[in-house]
Amino acid sequence: MNIKEVNGGVCAPKGFKANGVHCGIRKNKIKKDFALIVSDVRASAAGVYTSNLVKGAPVIVTKKHLTDGFAQAIIVNSGNANTCNENGIEIAEGMCGMVERVSGIPSGDVIVASTGVIGQKLDLAPMEGHIGELYEGMGDNSSAAAEAIMTTDTVKKEVAVEFELGGKICRIGGIAKGVGMVCPNMATNLIFLTSDVAISPEILQKVLSDDVKSSFNMVSVDGDQSTNDTCCVLANGLAGNEPITSKGAALNIFAKALNYCTVKLSKMLAKDGEGATKLIECTVKDARSLKTARIVCKSVIKSSLVKAAMFGADANWGRVLCAIGYSGASVDISKIDVWFNSRAGSVKVCENGYGLDFSEELAKKVLTEDEVTILIDLQSGSFKASAWGCDLTYDYVKINGDYRT
Repeated sequence: MNIKEVNGGVCAPKGFKANGVHCGIRKNKIKKDFALIVSDVRASAAGVYTSNLVKGAPVIVTKKHLTDGFAQAIIVNSGNANTCNENGIEIAEGMCGMVERVSGIPSGDVIVASTGVIGQKLDLAPMEGHIGELYEGMGDNSSAAAEAIMTTDTVKKEVAVEFELGGKICRIGGIAKGVGMVCPNMATNLIFLTSDVAISPEILQKVLSDDVKSSFNMVSVDGDQSTNDTCCVLANGLAGNEPITSKGAALNIFAKALNYCTVKLSKMLAKDGEGATKLIECTVKDARSLKTARIVCKSVIKSSLVKAAMFGADANWGRVLCAIGYSGASVDISKIDVWFNSRAGSVKVCENGYGLDFSEELAKKVLTEDEVTILIDLQSGSFKASAWGCDLTYDYVKINGDYRT
């Protein structure tokens, strides 16, 4: 199958419009903080959410609105998480009501999300004052929506792909935010995906739930799981393909295209981790099971000691072995090989669980690059998995030391 990247983000698929504006939730007037994505028609919808027991009110409302498997709009604010607020449900429902008033889309067909500081009251007034402006500016403005959902993100995160189903040109687009409080167990932070593929809600939910296991669930910036993690997808069917209602070739193509987008966004999220200077990918191969491969690579990219070593470009491979050892996975330590790879070259640092003589100069060069891969061969099977994280820098502490103020 041929997957081609295209421009347009969430507006790349047919029948989707978006916009983002500054409404005043955030004090910085040059930062957008209010976003809206709308489909021309009601769409199949699916979502995955944080498994944190403390959940933002928008998560609760969105899960309720998607019980029938359909939605038509997504409204989001940044700067305030609307979490642990006594009137949080009322505020989240109020945001959905705004969409109904300006667009006619029933509030029950609206997905709502919020991101920002936890435990601060959220006032509807700033959004009420700008919902008209937001809706009137709807168009091919995925970039504005991507900017409006950012918190401490330093770059916008967008992706879109084009592919073919039964002779019909189809597209999937997405935007994401999240560079801190990232260690998901369902999805990660806020991700919104759109598609013009015709697919049943039941199949869409299954393919999304399966996908996050190899994409967003394999990301960690700091080991902290957010209260507001939400990943939702709308598929409106306007591409005109034969509806996907069961397993088969069409579903396989859609799933691969979706995974292309989610993995790309996962890497963007990890690389832009708070204070990060480099993307760290850990790939585990020849594991005895997929579960083992995933546990091992996730443990390595979560390790604060590994992350600190990557920041210092220090080939301290013992920290990698340590993270494998406490991961909980059943592995044969005497069979483990480890390499550090990047555009600058490759250096093998461990073989059969023991250290090798290697060039510290080459290792330093390899680890100084802004994208580094830790390759681990468990030599125990045929399964493979990858996880993504970032280095741990002084700036991470600076950012989070006064995040609220």
